[in-house]
Amino acid sequence: MELVYYSDYAVRLVNTEEPARNKDSLTSVDAVRGLFGPSMQAARRATDADVTRFRAVRGRLRAVFAAADSGDEEGAVDLLNSLLLEFPVSPQISGHDQRDEDGRPDWHMHLADHPSNATAGYAAIAAMGLAFHLTEYGVDRLGLCQAQPCRNAYLDTSTNRSRRYCSDRCATRANVAAYRARKRQAAERAESTGLTAENSQEASAGQER
Repeated sequence: MELVYYSDYAVRLVNTEEPARNKDSLTSVDAVRGLFGPSMQAARRATDADVTRFRAVRGRLRAVFAAADSGDEEGAVDLLNSLLLEFPVSPQISGHDQRDEDGRPDWHMHLADHPSNATAGYAAIAAMGLAFHLTEYGVDRLGLCQAQPCRNAYLDTSTNRSRRYCSDRCATRANVAAYRARKRQAAERAESTGLTAENSQEASAGQER
């Protein structure tokens, strides 16, 4: 099962919006279709109505990441379960279009998209993919970027569960900001210490006079 591939559906959708920056790239049918990647058949079903429906699902998926990021494991699971119940998947064995080195079908499990509309199909795969990732690796593997004001969703696949940022760019930006903050604090402490020493010397000089 391509767990990371399917769970990435959820990440892609959630990250079409940056609430803190008031940015939203999910504004057209083309944007909806772009989320499907190589699954063009499912993307072709998208209509104007799916823009609004996708945004609604996006908010619910972000809530799953937010609950997980805050340590609310049961809350994250409950939110995800509600999506799984509303958007069920149809698992299928696939492999006719993929062959191994011996020319035999590379049989694997595939999540077939829902035939009713583009939103139902995408939501079903995104929710199930996220469920696979959560149960396989743990709720704490779902997070929101710590580089303010980003807050993009990410899936932690690091060996030591240390990921805190959605990208190397955000990690670098956060490290630079932290370094500058430390330098500023050090400078303020040095200035404060210097003024205190100067005041102390002036007081001693006054007593001597």
